Amino acid sequence: MKRLTTIALAILFSVTTISARTIQGEVRSDSDSTAVVGATCRLMSGGQFIDGVTTDDRGAFEISTGIKSKLMLEISMPGFNSTDIVIESDKNVNVGTVYLSEGVTLKELEVSASSMTDAKGRTIIFPAGSDVRASSTAISLFQKLPLAGLEANPINRSLSVDGGTPVILINGIPSTIDDLNALQPKDIAKIEFSRITPARYADRGNSGFLSITLKKRNDGGQIYLWGRSAVTTTFVDGNIRGSYHQGPSQFTLQYNPSWRNYQDVYDNSTESYIGDDFRVDLESHDRAPFYYYYHNISLKYDYSPNLNTLFSATFRINPGADKRSSDATTIDSYLGEYKNENVSRSKDLAPSLDLFFKRDFNDKNALEVEMVGTLSSSDYRRTNKYFYADGATSDYIMDVDSRRRSLISEISYIHQFSDKTSLSAGYQNTLSHSTNTYLTTGYKPVLTENNNYIYARLGQQVGKVYFSVATGAKLYWIKNDLNKRHFVRNLTTAQFSWNISQQWNMSGAFQYSPSIPSLSALTDYPQQQSPYLISNGNPDLKVSQRFLYQLMPSYRYKKFSASLFMTYNDIKDCTLSDMFYIGDKMFLSQTVNARRMWYAGGSLNLKISDIYGFGANVSLSTEHYEIMGQNWCHNLTTFSANFSLWWNKGPYTISYWQKIPGKYMSGHYVGREENGNVLSFEYQPNKHWTFGASWMYMFEKKGSKYPSWGYSNVNPYVKERYIKDNANMVVLSVSYSTDFGSIFRSSKRSLNNSDNGSSLLKM
Repeated sequence: MKRLTTIALAILFSVTTISARTIQGEVRSDSDSTAVVGATCRLMSGGQFIDGVTTDDRGAFEISTGIKSKLMLEISMPGFNSTDIVIESDKNVNVGTVYLSEGVTLKELEVSASSMTDAKGRTIIFPAGSDVRASSTAISLFQKLPLAGLEANPINRSLSVDGGTPVILINGIPSTIDDLNALQPKDIAKIEFSRITPARYADRGNSGFLSITLKKRNDGGQIYLWGRSAVTTTFVDGNIRGSYHQGPSQFTLQYNPSWRNYQDVYDNSTESYIGDDFRVDLESHDRAPFYYYYHNISLKYDYSPNLNTLFSATFRINPGADKRSSDATTIDSYLGEYKNENVSRSKDLAPSLDLFFKRDFNDKNALEVEMVGTLSSSDYRRTNKYFYADGATSDYIMDVDSRRRSLISEISYIHQFSDKTSLSAGYQNTLSHSTNTYLTTGYKPVLTENNNYIYARLGQQVGKVYFSVATGAKLYWIKNDLNKRHFVRNLTTAQFSWNISQQWNMSGAFQYSPSIPSLSALTDYPQQQSPYLISNGNPDLKVSQRFLYQLMPSYRYKKFSASLFMTYNDIKDCTLSDMFYIGDKMFLSQTVNARRMWYAGGSLNLKISDIYGFGANVSLSTEHYEIMGQNWCHNLTTFSANFSLWWNKGPYTISYWQKIPGKYMSGHYVGREENGNVLSFEYQPNKHWTFGASWMYMFEKKGSKYPSWGYSNVNPYVKERYIKDNANMVVLSVSYSTDFGSIFRSSKRSLNNSDNGSSLLKM
């Protein structure tokens, strides 16, 4: 009897299991067909909740149930209109692609909250309509996003992550900050962000990762013009971007000029050179004007015959010139008072061709290939002249012409074993040939480089936790005239992200990244700069080793988000600039290895948005440094902050950005970051024009300031540079954009989904 009962129960269980049905599909944005990550999918029966899941990073979902009766599938996501789908079939159902429309329109007021989630170690944001309306440029949009560690500087139009330059991708293609600045906020559909540089780019020396997906377009063209200029200072920036899309092809022409001519620049310093049998004290006050211009031009062609294939070719050329000078009076305790004039000029040109190819073979396999060839030239002229009280003079000339040829190649392969497991691997190679011609001596060293980087990365989702581990080998061969160096080093990254709930997330990372000395740091060619100072490279430099640990809990609720970031860095054999006395009243400046450097820090990021048009983004940070050499040790504790406030009402936007600069330490050197603030007013009378006025460096009599201190026993100093041209600077800006042809936001409709006014679909 027991045996019959067991068999009956087993049969009943098997029948129940077999009879369970599965409902699956994908959720995408109506405006651009991108995946909606983190959308809530709930099965309801008779008004009762049955089961629910959230969409993954591809927007996919799957729910199983044993209920045979009619079900209601509810799909919702903040910032999108919800959709209800009636499922009448009692079998497995694939609802296909479900498109959610953005925002809710009520009394001509669009309520559209920013959609933000964490997936596979990255923060994913779909910018809110309110943030886009309050932003006239891409940089101003990034100021409003709750991305801890990312600083968007509206004065310099730059992005940094934890003080370094992030990797930037636009539609999956490696891009530059100029490419980002040429984007309009309304064209940005999705942003993926990470403070940890992915293994694929770990060899490039970048900090952080930023991937931007643009809204898709049909045939037609677009023109975007933006420019700004100060009223009383030669301060000019601009963007000119034109694109045309026809069938599988898109052509883009982009021009980004930048021009500065600052005359009211001042340097004050007191320093000493201290040797065993010699000491000299210097006090200097000088005016140091500078001038530069850059013309970054790019022509880009994209070809995508289908959704699985993309070819992109970009030609860039960036002619530029730079001139810096100083006219100083120096009080010298050994030589007396004298005048010195320093003038440096450079002309640079670096045309490059970037070829990129991507192929998605299927849902599981993808291949990316990129090649970048560059022909760069730089002509550098520097003369330091000294006029002594007795009529004697001395000149120190450092003139050099540099020519570099390089080819960078990369191939990357990605395989998805399942929705939860992925593997990627790749190989990168950099070949370069550089020639530096020192005109005063005729010395002409040839520098060659062969840099190889091989990596592999495995990602795994386990419940609500995502893990990834990556390791790579860097094989670096360089030859600098008669010196040869070979380096073989490992790079390793481990990362986790735990989606505790819809509000809470915890992420962390470990990274080991050795820093191999550059060609210039290894160049053995002494050059005299002043009556007391000689500079030279160091061919005996060791590789520094960096161990990084990070932990970040985050919380989000409706229009509020907060994150706490904690980090610890331990660097062994760190490189720094040091000074040595070499006798005969001469000193040597050289890059060397210190024993160890460590620093720990924490930052708190808070954001609230769209409260009657108001929004705020605040970041507070503190760090502690400790650096140890052979017979010395330095400590530093510092605090920094930056915050953005904005208000938007109809065509008007008022915003304010403030940076409270912190200090940073590198060996004996301590500096303070650039100060800055901006009060801006913008008026957008229609969808084409935006007019703006900004007040920069408000109430700063000295404008931008750059103080620094040196704590070396051989070369202690205190220096200050300030640029009065920036003080209370008024900047006017204007932008114009227009679409022509049949450009509009498009999306592909599934036959399983239609818009009938009530968002109901019967199957």
